[in-house]
Amino acid sequence: MNNAASSRYDAGTGLVFLRLPRHAGTTLNSLRFLETKIYGVKTTMKTYTASFVLMAAFMILLSSAALGQNAAAPQYTSDGQLKFPEPYREWVYLTTGFDMSYNPAMRMGHDMFDNVFVNPDAYKSFLNTGTWPDKTMLVLEVRGAQSKGSINQAGSYQGTELMGVEVHVKDEARFPGKWAFFPFGDSKISKMIPQTADCYSCHSSHAAVDTTFVQFYPTLLPIATSKGTLSQAYLKETAAAPDTKGSPPAASTPGAAPYPADKPSDPPSPKSRKGSLR
Repeated sequence: MNNAASSRYDAGTGLVFLRLPRHAGTTLNSLRFLETKIYGVKTTMKTYTASFVLMAAFMILLSSAALGQNAAAPQYTSDGQLKFPEPYREWVYLTTGFDMSYNPAMRMGHDMFDNVFVNPDAYKSFLNTGTWPDKTMLVLEVRGAQSKGSINQAGSYQGTELMGVEVHVKDEARFPGKWAFFPFGDSKISKMIPQTADCYSCHSSHAAVDTTFVQFYPTLLPIATSKGTLSQAYLKETAAAPDTKGSPPAASTPGAAPYPADKPSDPPSPKSRKGSLR
């Protein structure tokens, strides 16, 4: 029989089994020997456990990053409909418009706010380049305006009711014009607005950057101006604006708009609700 002490770890029960030397007895040296063996097994177990925990944490971080990236990129159904970007409210906020319309003849029977958000990766890219990368998603959220409530005595604030959402997607491999519009109502999927719609030609003719109305995004217009990414159509339009009191400022001025919303010179626009996206 082997007189050397040995140990065995049972992974199923988590127990450590020790086999003592035949003549171990209860001497002090034997107790020290046992302590050394047990400590060695415990140390090994702790090392394995720590490695497992670190690996598990790393995998969780990778999974979270992948889920976050997928959630901020356009997702489609098998028949090409866009899936609603559920976490858009966690994206980067760009601007809010109030009763905006690109058609002076169009008057709504109620006041409305529209808020614009963009996916974080696209926003970071814009800060560096002054234009939008592929897979950009701009979300227009429309909410009704309210004036009576709580302590408010003047002005308007946004109501809790969501009146509509529209998504402007850049997907160069999918859309002939690189960009497409998707309106959302109660459904979580949406068909693309046909590219024959007026909103596409309006964006092409008047948008400041890459067929998007960056002229209405006050923190991004100066960036596009400094990067030299303003469209020729927009520059021509702002240069042609009359230099009179109340006219829009030049393109180099942050917050510049190519045309006021209440002037007869407003360009044609879609027949549906107007916001900062279309």
